[in-house]
Amino acid sequence: MKTLTLEELFARSKSLPKNELILDVRTPEEYAEGHVPGSRNISHEGVGAHADELRGFSTVYIYCRSGGRVQMAMAELAAHGLTNLAGVVSGGMPNWAASGWPVEK
Repeated sequence: MKTLTLEELFARSKSLPKNELILDVRTPEEYAEGHVPGSRNISHEGVGAHADELRGFSTVYIYCRSGGRVQMAMAELAAHGLTNLAGVVSGGMPNWAASGWPVEK
């Protein structure tokens, strides 16, 4: 399981290639309150149903509120055979917003 820091995710988010995806695994309500610009929302409980689609990306960067749901989502997707995952397991959206980085609503 690859991990990355929130700072690394911010740097990658500024020039994300089309074959990479930033995935927010929080609830739709949390996502609506503010998320990383350009990210997609699939709650951690539903990621397994999207495994085939997510397999098509070269890298899927996963974040949540604090890291716990990232680990659950990555375990679920790994069980479906995905190896193209990188997760922020320490920190998340509150830290992103507190850093003053762009937030989309």
